[in-house]
Amino acid sequence: IRRAGVIGAGIMGSGIAAAHVKRGVATTLLDADEKALGRGVRSAFEDVAYNKKTKRPDVQRTLQAAPLLHATSELIDLAACDLVIEAVVENAEVKRQIYSQLEPQLRPEAILASNTSTIPITRLAEKLTRPDRFCGLHFFNPVKRMQLVEVIRGRQTSDETVASVVAHAKRIGKHPIVVADGPGFLVNRLLFPYMNEALQLVSEGVSLVEIDRAAKAYGMPMGPIALYDMVGIDTAFYAGRTMWEAYPDRVAASPILPMLMKQGRLGQKSGAGFFSYKNKRGDAQPDPALDPLIAPYCSPSTTKSQTQIISRLMLPMLLEATRVLQEQVVRDPRDVDFGLIYGLGFPAYRGGLLFDTDAVGAAKVVEQLREFESLGSRFRPTPLLLELAGSGTKFYREGRA
Repeated sequence: IRRAGVIGAGIMGSGIAAAHVKRGVATTLLDADEKALGRGVRSAFEDVAYNKKTKRPDVQRTLQAAPLLHATSELIDLAACDLVIEAVVENAEVKRQIYSQLEPQLRPEAILASNTSTIPITRLAEKLTRPDRFCGLHFFNPVKRMQLVEVIRGRQTSDETVASVVAHAKRIGKHPIVVADGPGFLVNRLLFPYMNEALQLVSEGVSLVEIDRAAKAYGMPMGPIALYDMVGIDTAFYAGRTMWEAYPDRVAASPILPMLMKQGRLGQKSGAGFFSYKNKRGDAQPDPALDPLIAPYCSPSTTKSQTQIISRLMLPMLLEATRVLQEQVVRDPRDVDFGLIYGLGFPAYRGGLLFDTDAVGAAKVVEQLREFESLGSRFRPTPLLLELAGSGTKFYREGRA
């Protein structure tokens, strides 16, 4: 892959473009919105120019990178690309419209990839002429810091396409894992129960600060509420809708995200979401203006112990991980723990979610779940967890990992 193309000059698209340019890959960045394109190019060059040693921009790096990045609003400019990565809004119809216009412009051997975080690749490939040359290539935000990428194999994706994209991901300094197709793939499928449970805690009257404090006490790099604001409330809503359609039996729908969207509170990018970012440094601050907005959707203020909050956040994620293994979305527990550590910043000192569960013991986890059985199927032990609890075996047992 000598030349790459990126469609969408937002936070993800500009980050993906910068990752390529930093590794010397000629890259074309496309966006139909000229202002967004300008912002994306500026953001990409800021990323490329940053010198970790001096912690300042390096003009020489910018000059070296400048010839490698081409900005355009015309699809025809992607015709020479060996790989084109689509990184637009998380909406299947919007993505398909772009593909229908783009695919005829590409050479037959070119690879088209989507940075979708939740939409199944096989579903996106339905109207493609060359679905064998299409796959998922999911980067994580912020691209410059997150090392993991998921390479998602659709039903018709060829082995050659997967191998080429895995090699390319390594070339640009990322750690790829190959994941079977399905809503949320691996990391976001595991992240969603954690995020969704945080919303349920909010609706039960638990304070935003308490929820985030508990998650950080467990070792997460930031709390789920702050993560909503960083990802973007609208992005989280659309991704959540995909997950709700796929797993309605264990997704507790919340009206809070749609309400925030209607209020224009989209998170960091709009200056306010769950928290406010309008101080001089742009740091998250509690926002009194939020209280009357969420009050109609919340029970009276309540207090839960930090241990209870941590259990509520982590147990649904663990149960989803057991389903991922049962469905063979990935090969073994190592992929799950690797994905969570490098994709979500799961505390590495715990060894990963499944490794940590082995240390606690499956039987004890099943016992912990009984405390929350009144909350419904999202806290019901899975067959795999019950099997491990009954036999006294572990995820990392011989023959499994």
